[in-house]
Amino acid sequence: MKKKTTISISLAAAALLSIGPAMADTLTGPKKNVIDEVAWIVGDNAIYKSEIEEAYSEMRSMGASPGGDPYCVIPEQLAVEKLYLHQGKLDTIEAPVSQLASRVDMQMNYFVKGLGSREKVEEYFRKPWNALREDVLEKMKANYIKEQVQDNLTKNVKATPNDVKKYFAKLPADSIPYVPMQVEVQIMQLNPVIPKQEVEDVKARLRDFTDRINKGESDFSTLAIFYSEDTESAKRGGELGFANRSDYVPEFANVAFNLNDPKKVSRIVETEYGYHIIQFIERRGDQVNVRHILLRPKVSEKDLRDATMRLDSIRKEIAAGKFTFDESVRYISQDKDSRNNKGMMVNSNPESERFGTTRFEMQDLPPEIARRIEGMQPGDMSEPFIMKDQRRNQDVAVIVRLNARVPGHSANLAEDYTMLKRMYEAYTKERIIKDWVENKIKDTYVHISDGWNNCDFRYDGWEKEKASNP
Repeated sequence: MKKKTTISISLAAAALLSIGPAMADTLTGPKKNVIDEVAWIVGDNAIYKSEIEEAYSEMRSMGASPGGDPYCVIPEQLAVEKLYLHQGKLDTIEAPVSQLASRVDMQMNYFVKGLGSREKVEEYFRKPWNALREDVLEKMKANYIKEQVQDNLTKNVKATPNDVKKYFAKLPADSIPYVPMQVEVQIMQLNPVIPKQEVEDVKARLRDFTDRINKGESDFSTLAIFYSEDTESAKRGGELGFANRSDYVPEFANVAFNLNDPKKVSRIVETEYGYHIIQFIERRGDQVNVRHILLRPKVSEKDLRDATMRLDSIRKEIAAGKFTFDESVRYISQDKDSRNNKGMMVNSNPESERFGTTRFEMQDLPPEIARRIEGMQPGDMSEPFIMKDQRRNQDVAVIVRLNARVPGHSANLAEDYTMLKRMYEAYTKERIIKDWVENKIKDTYVHISDGWNNCDFRYDGWEKEKASNP
């Protein structure tokens, strides 16, 4: 079971891969009666009309928009990618193919999941499976190199308080973001006691699976499909894909990275997610690909009631002033992410402006918690209730306390410094990258064919043909 959340690439993101099906008819655009033509030349690289139409076709089929005239936006994007790839060669940046291979596998599996079968994927993209997979890999390699070049360009961007203050002072009034109402929440969690017999039953089932696999009576991947409670990997026969040691919780990694015989099954491994058996598939450098079967002991209604009743007693003692919520969390709570921080929840939504802070907009909270605190005032505690621990996929008993409620307001330095700091850093990085691209254009031979150059480009300098440096 992976410690870090795997980022799945949705079918909509395939638009960015530029690997869409060829169009049955020619899209309206410059010189539409020509079967193919060179639209742009950037250095030694040509950008063909067919590439542009293919990318636009994929965007339309996925309901995406290029954000402007596609015959201006798309070729410019492709041209900028060429500049990044050229710089990547100069910087000797190489994409880690073994690491990207697992991401490609996930993408291909996602295609199958969305469309139903390999055959339907091939039919949709009008490409053989291996050719499609190679296209996905090449695009991921290009994206990796682009990101590395950008990271190298912006790695020294560090915002000081004075930088943020100056940036905020220069923001036009209509550019100052409005910050919706936010809350800070403390949580106290009790995991229900799991009977010893339930744990033994789970282990017995895993030992039975191991015995059947070793005797050749069953295949590991088949058992994973039918019985593993890691539903995502179960669809792939338990396969997790290539991963680094740090991608897994230590207990799992210590076993997975010591396996080397694909015919053997590991001992039973206990982690916070449940109990596993693991089978080695392949090793590539520092990465390993394994499959696993996960079983979780079941929690009974009685165990949940007992945990809830215990929390209710603790709540009453806090209300009576015998001890504080903060003190109780330290000694009682079993939520390891917040226990040593007075129970304070931390925003783990990477899409949120408050990611990594203790501030939440209501939609960033687990829905069970959001419903409980909606009518609460700072300092109020909830009654004990049951919610799903998403990481462990198990019901737990919790009490939440509303620590603070910040009304919606226009951003200011006192309350929203972290958000404004990120805005400043993003603005500075964007400016550095834009300057780099435009300087790169000056030093690169660029030719835009007639019919493709009547555009308002994002970057300056494309309009005139550039001569190669002597």
